[in-house]
Amino acid sequence: MNKLIIDVANEKIFLVLITIDNIYNITYENTKINYEKLTMIIKDFLSFHNIEIRDINKIYVNRGPGSYAGIRNSLSVVKGFNIAKKIDYYCYSLKDFKGQNEIKYENIPDLCDKFKIKKNLIYPIYIS
Repeated sequence: MNKLIIDVANEKIFLVLITIDNIYNITYENTKINYEKLTMIIKDFLSFHNIEIRDINKIYVNRGPGSYAGIRNSLSVVKGFNIAKKIDYYCYSLKDFKGQNEIKYENIPDLCDKFKIKKNLIYPIYIS
């Protein structure tokens, strides 16, 4: 099972790919230009690791708190993947994982299961 974690809510765009054998990650500058290219950034990241979007089983996206533009864009991209490729997604916030210290991105899928984060629901948290 391949899982993709997308975090565009903070200072950097952060992508994590969890496969059966490995965990890969990459960061990008969090700029308006990169917001507009997010789909291509994801495609290039997956292609570099010989994975296509159709090979992804679940996507986890940070819903905030954070940058309005980053959150809105990442949620739109993930919703598009859901509609086009039927990939389930989970919108998490680090605030959802109360009592957890040092949250690592690779632990997000297990934490979503533990804290019963529902799939395909979006409740963004923007910083005003």
